[in-house]
Amino acid sequence: MNIAKGNFRFAPVIYLEAALENIDKMPQSDFDEIVEKYVEMNIAHPFREGNGRSTRIWLDHILKSKIGKVVDWSRVDKEDYLLAMERSPIRDIEIKYLLKNALTDDIDSREIYLKGIDHSYYYEGYTAFKTEEL
Repeated sequence: MNIAKGNFRFAPVIYLEAALENIDKMPQSDFDEIVEKYVEMNIAHPFREGNGRSTRIWLDHILKSKIGKVVDWSRVDKEDYLLAMERSPIRDIEIKYLLKNALTDDIDSREIYLKGIDHSYYYEGYTAFKTEEL
């Protein structure tokens, strides 16, 4: 059970390989396809801890390599993001809207990257450290 996802129960591990194969086959040539794949990755993950942070890094990597953009996570409200992600398996329009409005083409900015890490931890309730302090 994953509390962060509204107590959804996940399929047994035997289905994970099939799910990942299907996700791997999904197209990722534009923003909508990439976010659809991101939602599926979020549903399929087998980990209790770290999956959100990992998939947000993965999302930025795919966005950067495929469309030359990344998400400026400091422009994505925590509560809006968490609610949109919770609803995304049924309707992904909210998460697409939030993320599209936070896209930047400043893909080589260290500041954007570090803010992304800080916000990623913040979304999951961790605020003790900031990347600028490390």
